[in-house]
Amino acid sequence: MGVRIRFDALLLGQQGHLFPWAPVCLACGIGLYFSLMTEPALWILWPLAAVGAVAAVTQGRLGPVCGPLVCVVALVMLGTGLAGLRAHWVAGPVLEFRYYGPIEGRIVGIDRSGSDAVRLTLDRVVLERMNPGRVPTRVRVSLHGDQGFVAPQPGLRIMTTGHLSPPSGAAEPGGFDFSRHAWFQRVGAVGYTRVPVLALSPPEDDLRIFSARMWLSARVQAALPGERGAFAAAIVSGDRSGMGQETLQALRDTNLAHLIAISGLHMGLLAGVVFGGLRAGFALMPRVALRWPVKKIAAIGALIAAAGYLALSGGNVSTERAFIMVAVALGAILVDRRALSLRAVAMAALIVLALRPEALLSPGFQMSFAATTALVAVFGAMRDWRIEGKLPLWMGPAMGVFVSSLVSDVATFPVGAAHFNYMSSYGMVANLISVPLMGVLVMPAAVLAAVLMPFGLDWIGFWIMGLGLEWILTVAHQVQSWSGSVHHLPSPGPAVLPVMALGGLFITIWQGRGRIWGLAPIVLAFVLWVQTERPAVLVAGTGALVGVMTPEGRALSKPRGGGFIARSWLENDGDGADQYLAAERWPASEPLSRSFVWEGGRITHVLGKRGLAAFEGCSPDEVVIFSVAHTGPALPCDHWDVNRLRRDGGLALRIKDGKPQIVTARDHAGSRPWSAR
Repeated sequence: MGVRIRFDALLLGQQGHLFPWAPVCLACGIGLYFSLMTEPALWILWPLAAVGAVAAVTQGRLGPVCGPLVCVVALVMLGTGLAGLRAHWVAGPVLEFRYYGPIEGRIVGIDRSGSDAVRLTLDRVVLERMNPGRVPTRVRVSLHGDQGFVAPQPGLRIMTTGHLSPPSGAAEPGGFDFSRHAWFQRVGAVGYTRVPVLALSPPEDDLRIFSARMWLSARVQAALPGERGAFAAAIVSGDRSGMGQETLQALRDTNLAHLIAISGLHMGLLAGVVFGGLRAGFALMPRVALRWPVKKIAAIGALIAAAGYLALSGGNVSTERAFIMVAVALGAILVDRRALSLRAVAMAALIVLALRPEALLSPGFQMSFAATTALVAVFGAMRDWRIEGKLPLWMGPAMGVFVSSLVSDVATFPVGAAHFNYMSSYGMVANLISVPLMGVLVMPAAVLAAVLMPFGLDWIGFWIMGLGLEWILTVAHQVQSWSGSVHHLPSPGPAVLPVMALGGLFITIWQGRGRIWGLAPIVLAFVLWVQTERPAVLVAGTGALVGVMTPEGRALSKPRGGGFIARSWLENDGDGADQYLAAERWPASEPLSRSFVWEGGRITHVLGKRGLAAFEGCSPDEVVIFSVAHTGPALPCDHWDVNRLRRDGGLALRIKDGKPQIVTARDHAGSRPWSAR
């Protein structure tokens, strides 16, 4: 009975601070759905979502203790149901074979691939000799070679001849599943073409926002040629298709990549500049300033500007979160209330997760909310402790920039390191000398360009933007060139980030001295991360590549071919080597059949039809990988040809209890809509 009383008292002590836990519980339900090995039936998902929603809304009638407990269960149920229903809602045909032939469709997306090629997303797709009901809703095609004179435009219907294949699964068991990512984007096939694109009909006018984005991007890049213009276009319109991979990598290596993502920094600066500019303008008109609620009018103007910025940006997760928080803060001004920052973050997370539950798995969502939550908590504590009042006036802005850079770097470091397998050594230095320029020069210049655009004088604002962006790009390339600017880290296990996030959220949200217990899961997560063991052997799902872990790093069976898979393996290992260097670690062997002896035995990679023809057999304790179909007599060894690998996905071999254990990508993926193929 004493334990029950203490628990009730503990929960009652959190009254008024429980709302920020709502998106945490919803996220737990979403995470539960994505961790399932089999897809729940619709007759299970609908009741889960419905009962969860009703219970979450009515739990207030159950009292201050039972109500929150019921709400926790209800939100977990609701998250599971919403994620499942969303997966069925976006369902569409997925290409079931490798296709080569005519590709026809309408351009609904323009960006760049990892190989720095322009990439088009097409809808209303037509493929030769295919039933329209089996044609993917969307396909994504990279443009290689000389593409002639047809410039990609929103709504333009084009035709080309190219290669398409189903979206690939994870490069290794438990790795990032691109097929799941493509499923929620309704992309049913990906590929490339080297044939010039032909325009079939003029651009359609029903993609007005997309057309406006690309028009604005083109206008910015016409005023600012080169990488400065591409950077400015990314900030103003969200279009990154003009940015080269070298520039993007420099920004990533220096922790400045957040400056090209339209997020809280940009949305807050834009709204702040518009709000401050309108108030200053009204202050110059005494009759208006004294008779009208100019503060509220300025807030409405800033809200309209932020909404327009959201529409032009394409509405990614970080932009949606930023807009919701800005809207809450400006709405508080309209009703003469003070905005509750953590509540604003929680409300933004609830809305984003309810609309797009799959966003929970994206690094953009995780990094955006990690940084925002940490910043709100730290600056809230500084406000309560009245730290700013104890500093000289000139030191306040400098302290704000330093603290925000430090907090955001610490908060996003685990997420960035887990997803991208590296950390920037001098990221805080780069941010300290770049971020202030965004606030005092770049974003005000962007607003100035928007104001002058109707008069044809927007080039003035863009020229000023270019000065600031040139400085930021110079800083990025300079800091990137410093010795030891990037450190590579291995991928953690699947439990590391969730455990670490729960610990950080407990420290942030829980009230009282008990929040110190949030350090325990964080320490546990780092211990689990340090103890993570990478697979001893990895085999590509195409049969084109084998990698064996050695004391020097992973040795690859080929110096070329399967470049994306090789890069993924090496990044997940925390290895900074490229494929060619990793291939030199493989012992010299025959060009058509390459063997490696590891602690679990011998593994042999047989390459191509010539290698298969020269293959002389294997021993019972050997594992043989064929890059082509094996149709010969039965073999005494464990062998995987390309057909078996395509069915089961890539392989990971580990030593367990002294014996080699093989795990396939299908073992990890389970039977889900995006992995049914």
